[in-house]
Amino acid sequence: MTSYMTKLRLLSGSLFLALLALAFFAAHSAFAEPDGAASSVPITTVVTVLGPKFTAPPPLGKDDVIVHLKDQRADITAWDSAQGEHGQLQLAILIDDGVNLGPRLSDLRHFIQTLPNSTSVGVFYASNGATLSVVPFTTDHEGAAAKTRITLGPGSTSTSIYLSTIDVMKKLEPLSGRREILLIGDGHDRLRGDLQSPDVDRVISSAQKTGIVIHTLYSSAGGRRRNSFRSNLAQGNLLKVSSGSGGQSFFQGLDTPISFTPFLDQLDMVLHNQYFLTFATERSTKKHGEFRNLKVTTEQRDTSITVQSQAFVPGL
Repeated sequence: MTSYMTKLRLLSGSLFLALLALAFFAAHSAFAEPDGAASSVPITTVVTVLGPKFTAPPPLGKDDVIVHLKDQRADITAWDSAQGEHGQLQLAILIDDGVNLGPRLSDLRHFIQTLPNSTSVGVFYASNGATLSVVPFTTDHEGAAAKTRITLGPGSTSTSIYLSTIDVMKKLEPLSGRREILLIGDGHDRLRGDLQSPDVDRVISSAQKTGIVIHTLYSSAGGRRRNSFRSNLAQGNLLKVSSGSGGQSFFQGLDTPISFTPFLDQLDMVLHNQYFLTFATERSTKKHGEFRNLKVTTEQRDTSITVQSQAFVPGL
């Protein structure tokens, strides 16, 4: 009888411990993250919203925007206007030292002078394979405009405007707020060649990883006019860089525009109509992450949205 009671007490104790453990795991699971939540990651990118022909668009809210990443709809978690408290902008102006600025220098200076107080501007020149920092990032727009100089001419043409772009991106990367580049040049890669230049792809992938937006303004460089086939290739590379990074490409055929002002006015409209878009997506299963095609649309009429063509998704 004693042996039976002992066994009964042991059994009751074991049952109590099992029930206690079950209650603990049930309570823990109630507060645990739902399936898949731990594997999701937020992605933030800058988008531009415009009306027809670079006019101001109607207001857009989070519910007016649709995000598709790799053909799957993503959940939007934030949609903030890049103005006011979110209006900080780091703008780098990169100029090929071989272009002929001439009277267009005053256009560029005026653009710099009229930048809002929330914009910090830096001016750089690409010259013979080097990147010259003429104006470090500053909010002294009058001082920056005064230091923006005439270009040195054909003898100082950049060997690779794209390597200089990568150099400027490294200066932008640690800065806060929007980070954008205005690249002024003809797009020729005199170091690697214009056809399938690897540095063009490097610029695009770096921009997509860091969220840096690159705008391009075509202006011929060098002492002699290149054939139209090569010039079209070079201009196509500028377009590829701007569209891949979510920027705008400005050009007037294969000639240097008589005035930069119409294009700089369009760029000003772009900079005043941008948003920070944040959406959630599943982490990449690849160790070093991956690029996924990104598309942002709206059903609002007469409204266009520009965004980088791919988003970089980090790995596990």
